[in-house]
Amino acid sequence: MLGSDEIRRALTRIAHEILEGGHGADDLVLLGIPHRGVPLADRLAATILEAEGRPADRLRDLAGSLDITLHRDDLRRSPTRQPAPTVIPPGGVDGRTVVLVDDVLYSGRTIRAALDALSGIGRPAAVRLAVLVDRGHRELPIRADHVGKNLPTSRSERVQVRLRETDGVDEVTIARGTEGSTRA
Repeated sequence: MLGSDEIRRALTRIAHEILEGGHGADDLVLLGIPHRGVPLADRLAATILEAEGRPADRLRDLAGSLDITLHRDDLRRSPTRQPAPTVIPPGGVDGRTVVLVDDVLYSGRTIRAALDALSGIGRPAAVRLAVLVDRGHRELPIRADHVGKNLPTSRSERVQVRLRETDGVDEVTIARGTEGSTRA
């Protein structure tokens, strides 16, 4: 479905959309949702820094991660998950525009958990959502502000995102799964 070049182009477009919507990176925080949202947030931050002519070593001033493990509503049904670290860039989130970054938007439950986790950290001026893939099938009234690719799927299909940082390759594929699968 998507290869390395398509993913790079989608992330470049999303980064420019984020900049256009927020008047620059000064009051911007990108928080990736583990696991694949974190490298995506880092890539978006690097592209934003480059577009603004800022040094790449300022990445950690712009990008971090937001663990949602304890805010999920499926903890009783799913195997125990190892919490990932939450890393908030210097300056925190209060009064800033926070962009939550994830690989796939499906039911909206992961984003609901991220909003719950974020509310325990501070009070942003605004919260936006950037996803590489929106596959539909929402269960909650959540939509992405920035989407790399809309991939309409059936509930029996699974969208698999693989990134070089976690999987050694950049690609998005659709695989047949089981009906009702909650997997992205």
